[in-house]
Amino acid sequence: MDILYLLIPLSVALVFVILGGLWWAIERGQFEDIEAEGERILRDS
Repeated sequence: MDILYLLIPLSVALVFVILGGLWWAIERGQFEDIEAEGERILRDS
């Protein structure tokens, strides 16, 4: 039971880290044009 006092705050902290990383990626424009990269690979010779 004592392990829950450690695991629950660590889980919450991990969720905040993941959400922060997602927010950072969206703000930096990582998801603006995801189809262009796939097309660029096909056009590269």
